[in-house]
Amino acid sequence: MANFFSTSTVGEKALIDPFPTAASTMLQVKDEKESPKSSKKGKSAKSKSPASKGAVANGKAKSTKSANGAVVPAVSEKKTANEHVNPSWGRFNSGTWLGVIGCGGIIAICPVLVILINIALFHFHGSLIQVFVSLYNLGPTAFTIKYAPHYSQTATLGYVAWVVGQIVLYMGLPAKICYGQQTPAGHLLPYHINGMSAWVVSHAAYAIGSYYGVIHPSLIARNWEGLIVAFNMYGFVLPLFAYIKAHLAPTHLDDRKFSGSIIYDYYMGIEFNPRIGKWFDFKLFHNGRPGIVMWTLINLSFAAYQYELHGYITKSMIVVNILHAYYVIDFFINEDWYLRTIDICHDHYGFYLAWGSMVWLPTTYTLQAQYLARNPYDLSNMGTAILLATGTFGYVVFRLVNNQKDLARKTQGDCIIWGKKAEVIKAKYNTADGKEHETILLCSGWWGVVRHANYLGDLILSYSECAAAGLAMYGGTQEWTFTLLPWTYAIFMTILLIQRCIRDEERCSGKYGKTWDEYCNKVRWRLIPGIF
Repeated sequence: MANFFSTSTVGEKALIDPFPTAASTMLQVKDEKESPKSSKKGKSAKSKSPASKGAVANGKAKSTKSANGAVVPAVSEKKTANEHVNPSWGRFNSGTWLGVIGCGGIIAICPVLVILINIALFHFHGSLIQVFVSLYNLGPTAFTIKYAPHYSQTATLGYVAWVVGQIVLYMGLPAKICYGQQTPAGHLLPYHINGMSAWVVSHAAYAIGSYYGVIHPSLIARNWEGLIVAFNMYGFVLPLFAYIKAHLAPTHLDDRKFSGSIIYDYYMGIEFNPRIGKWFDFKLFHNGRPGIVMWTLINLSFAAYQYELHGYITKSMIVVNILHAYYVIDFFINEDWYLRTIDICHDHYGFYLAWGSMVWLPTTYTLQAQYLARNPYDLSNMGTAILLATGTFGYVVFRLVNNQKDLARKTQGDCIIWGKKAEVIKAKYNTADGKEHETILLCSGWWGVVRHANYLGDLILSYSECAAAGLAMYGGTQEWTFTLLPWTYAIFMTILLIQRCIRDEERCSGKYGKTWDEYCNKVRWRLIPGIF
């Protein structure tokens, strides 16, 4: 998207790149060398980097090792914006007119789409066709007045309290300090990793508040229309703040990119890793906290709402809650893994990450629970077992695939996968501090079958989740009628992951050059052997 919207989308969810992390995942960067150009000058001075005691002299950087042995580069303060070794690492420097129009279209259309989906769920049993028929008959003005969600002060203040509360948990709970990958300019940043604790505290507080009557279990569902407005308000203000900050107070000058178009830069982002202070990281917090922590709470709230409306909770609602919980809990258990995803490693912080995490994720990823709350279709025992088994299988594939990659990283490829010694290709890449680094590309196990095996498990899980609601009967009647809306998430994931396969490979080709071509010749298929 431009990556569409990126988040940790189940599957997208938290997508990972085919190259390794740095410190916290225990992979040592090998054979780091200064280029001839960068090694000629200078006397060194102590770096002010919180993660290292490196050196900078005459605009050239010298790397050192942190306490856990990771290479921590110190980057010259004399670097200028856009001074990158390879412009394809990170977003593209400039946008074409077509790209600018496309970005502007997404900014304008997607919030409207979210509102139309909400109207379909609330007023038309999930039928978008009936929404457009009504829009045509009433006209835009009358339709908006009658059906559009309205601003709610209660919902807005509640959402502000939620975001502030998540900031307090993010900064205040005990945290493991982990490092991401080096940025294009060579920065190696530390991150607070305490998402699992934040998830547990948030859910415990919601459960205790519901038990003692402080809040209603269906609080989120009851205020959903007002929350959608609040989500969108923050989804637009947040990238605007990031845009202004990138110009006035950037975290790293040498990791910014400008296109010359306000629309393109607002959408794609300028800063790579915007931060406030040493620890508050915009990407990790906003991509991985308010929306994803709320994801399971939204599902539980709509399950409670289903009980309010109909007096029972269906097995299909239970299946949706279980399968979604697989991903969310796995995300937080393996949160340091997210530091190696395309979101963190390649994407600059703009509208598509900010709005996607704040609006698209909570409203679209939870559509199955929203739909079932009003259309209570109950699966048979056999159907329940099949969907649970299929979704669990998808999750197991997803986890096994990524475990193979992590094992190869930790052992530098000196490991056994599927009963054989792992096959790897050594790849080199450069950062803007003038250094050359070596990493490995795994060609064994699932990664010897397709180049994006982790996406396959995601898709299986996504379609299982949607099937629990997508087989529902129209309006709760006894006549079978196909309704597309509950399948929105799976359709979106299919388009997104195919697009991500292509975009990810463009970035890897730019980063690794001919070595990436060698890897593609070794592992021919991207996602489905013999097809794609």
